[in-house]
Amino acid sequence: MDILIKGARIVDESKDFLGDLYIKNGIIEDFGVNLDYNCTEIDGEGLVLMPSFIDLHVHFREPGFTHKEDLFTGGLAALKGGYTLVNLMGNTNPICSSMETVEYVLNKAKELDLVNIHQTVSITKDFDGHTLEHLDRLDNRVKFISDDGKGIKSNIVMYKAMTKAKEKGLTIMTHAEDDDLTPIDYRISENIITIRDIYLSRVTGARLHLCHVSTREAIEEVRKAKSEGVNVTCEVTPHHIALWDNDFKVNPPIRAKKDVESLIQGIIDGTVDTIATDHAPHTEEDKEKGAPGLSGIETAFPVSYTTLVKSSKIDLMKLSQIMSGNAGRIIGVRKGKIEKGYDGDIVLLDLNKEIIIDGEKFISKGKNTPFNGMKFCGQVIMTLKNGEFKYINKD
Repeated sequence: MDILIKGARIVDESKDFLGDLYIKNGIIEDFGVNLDYNCTEIDGEGLVLMPSFIDLHVHFREPGFTHKEDLFTGGLAALKGGYTLVNLMGNTNPICSSMETVEYVLNKAKELDLVNIHQTVSITKDFDGHTLEHLDRLDNRVKFISDDGKGIKSNIVMYKAMTKAKEKGLTIMTHAEDDDLTPIDYRISENIITIRDIYLSRVTGARLHLCHVSTREAIEEVRKAKSEGVNVTCEVTPHHIALWDNDFKVNPPIRAKKDVESLIQGIIDGTVDTIATDHAPHTEEDKEKGAPGLSGIETAFPVSYTTLVKSSKIDLMKLSQIMSGNAGRIIGVRKGKIEKGYDGDIVLLDLNKEIIIDGEKFISKGKNTPFNGMKFCGQVIMTLKNGEFKYINKD
């Protein structure tokens, strides 16, 4: 189906104008002012049109933990949040250490036809902390490897993993934590592994992506590494930039205000590449038992927009860059920008709409959020993938 969206404010990382967008056969064919095509028209007046969002760090729990989330509910939640591409972590059951599990997830996702999915494979087999031979059997459908949720403590194992990742063209996504140090000081735990992994990336030349950076010291290490040409990127989460001194259990924990200010400065100056949700749905029982994580993919845009743009820390083009453009480049897809030839993956937003977050209304099976009852601006009105309507807000 061909679509012409008329009269919207069109924003991506490099443009902000009032005009029209034409999607033909699922691809952006044209954009500008006063376009005229004989096709389905959408009135975009009063709305903002942006490239749909890309999340490099998501847990959909399938296979094995589908009582917490599955590809269907996770996909619907992503679309409600304005996302059309997500990168899934491998801490499922079985742990994703083989192409068989990758194929299961990709085939199921194709069958559901909701969002595009990339499946991350574990760095060490079954998260055992030392075995790497399974990486030799990965094919080019795998772009990222990560033991997310667990840090790799062994220096030699991480060195060998980076060497292998460099050879195979893989990006290592690192969860910076030394769990021997965590009970003593979680800040030291994150910072020391951040420093180590940046150093090993410098030595090996491997591509390193630091997950959920949360401390001012870690951000400063990333800034320094980038200035020295190290092949490193990083993400921050909406909850780590919007909250401080909050005891809602996440891993890494919500930090102090000085850390929040440093993360936001990292966004402003380009140290931070992307916002990733670390969407981690749990049952109510698991949260009561102390399971770390929150369901964040449905609230990421309003939280990020209100925290960063509404408060005049960055503009909307910069927000598009860190929620779409940079992530598209990191994962290597023709998404995340409003350009001819790019996928027709877009989101229509009402920036003036004020919403009160209520976890019980989430599409996600996980209702766990620290934002319950809080007010934010910015609501997703429609999400289109390849020019097809995948989500329409009914409120």
